[in-house]
Amino acid sequence: MKVTVIGSGFGGISSALRMKARGHEVTLVEKLDKIGGRAQQFKREKYIHDAGPTVITAPNLFYELFELFDENLEDYLNFVPLDPWYSFYFVNGFEFDYVPNKDKMLSQIEKINFSDVDGYLRMLKKAQEIFEIGYTKLADKPFHKFTTMARYTPEIIKLKGYQSVYKFVSSYLKDENLRQVFSIQPLLVGGNPFQTSSIYALIHALEQKWGIYFAMGGMAKVVDELHKLMIRKGVVIKTNHQVEEFETAGNQIKSIIFKDKSPIKSDIVISNADPVTVSTHFLKNRKVSLHNKILAKYGKQSMGLFVIFFGTRAKYKKIAHHTIWMGPRYRELLNDIFNKKILADDFSIYLHRPTATDQSFATNGGDSFYALVPVPNLQGDIDWDDTKDEYAKKIIKALGQTIMPDIENQIEDLFIMTPNDFKENYMTPHGTGFSIAPILSQSAWFRTHNKDDYYNNLFYVGAGTHPGAGVPGVINSAKVVDRIIHG
Repeated sequence: MKVTVIGSGFGGISSALRMKARGHEVTLVEKLDKIGGRAQQFKREKYIHDAGPTVITAPNLFYELFELFDENLEDYLNFVPLDPWYSFYFVNGFEFDYVPNKDKMLSQIEKINFSDVDGYLRMLKKAQEIFEIGYTKLADKPFHKFTTMARYTPEIIKLKGYQSVYKFVSSYLKDENLRQVFSIQPLLVGGNPFQTSSIYALIHALEQKWGIYFAMGGMAKVVDELHKLMIRKGVVIKTNHQVEEFETAGNQIKSIIFKDKSPIKSDIVISNADPVTVSTHFLKNRKVSLHNKILAKYGKQSMGLFVIFFGTRAKYKKIAHHTIWMGPRYRELLNDIFNKKILADDFSIYLHRPTATDQSFATNGGDSFYALVPVPNLQGDIDWDDTKDEYAKKIIKALGQTIMPDIENQIEDLFIMTPNDFKENYMTPHGTGFSIAPILSQSAWFRTHNKDDYYNNLFYVGAGTHPGAGVPGVINSAKVVDRIIHG
């Protein structure tokens, strides 16, 4: 059969490879001039920057893609374990290193609050229980039938999946700083820790099971090697192909219409584009499933992202590969971002320094950085063209006054991405970073189904469908679609 995959994020790439391994004739189409989706890489004169995901937390998923064709990932890629995984800096003076060594973790916790040592161990044990169900059992299983949801609802209730991640963590830890350290994980997949289901506490167990890795050369190197694998195996790749519309007949997608390109007829269409974009743009809101109509109109979206890319002439050797810079407010700031959708005066920062591991990201011997700040999506009334330069200055100033002294004199080649860029480049509704938010009422069966409810040959992978955002989630979504198509 002819299979067309729309969008070349990791969900689309994984789908193309899995369909090819099944013997189908596969074409992968991409709106941009190179594949990778959010995993783009910007190459400047002196600095290189990964634009999107920066770490690998379930390396086995990448190994599987090569093993589909009896190849070994290690012949092409080098995954380096990180230590620390993340360093935390709080403007109140609190510091903490989230590390793979459990004894070091417990030693740090003991110095902060002795009783939280036992609390952390109990929390981790419960996270492992959640992982066994939420990830091992369900992450790559289809949830397009309500009967599947009904079958696992008792287990979700037993695990208190109705709790928020923050409430889950707070039931084990007393120190407020530690509560913040161990509840920020939903932000990595676009969720508010005070609203995201405690099922996402499984991220702790996932990190403990496999660790956190950086691919030498960055995520773009991973994309490049997967690109070469697709070419070797006969996947046809077409870049600069922007979908304008799906031509339909009854409950079938008959062909895909592109801007200034020839249409493609296909037996199976797998969309890595956001499901809301599929409904509103590709299907023009005609004959859209009720489920997707509800999500498009009423779905709660994830936050937007404001990203500053820059290099520094000096090296900041004390800055870890990943630093979480926590501002003065937590709950209140998240409420401003997710609910009020206003741009507050304060912020928190996810700081990525790849040159801590791979010096090739700065050819002048300095450092490469990106500073990512969660912000309201475009449902908020923010003029980013007018705001972005001053907002970037505030972020740089805050880093200079804390962990990166003299940065304002060392910084060069700065450029910015705002939610406007996410909407333009990736066609994400409201310029979100992670599609719809990962709340319980938008998870599993309640999320866009991996198989469309109306069109028999339309399937969904990526952040907007089950199991959700994040690199492991989107790669697993391709496994789900593979299971549905091939039984």
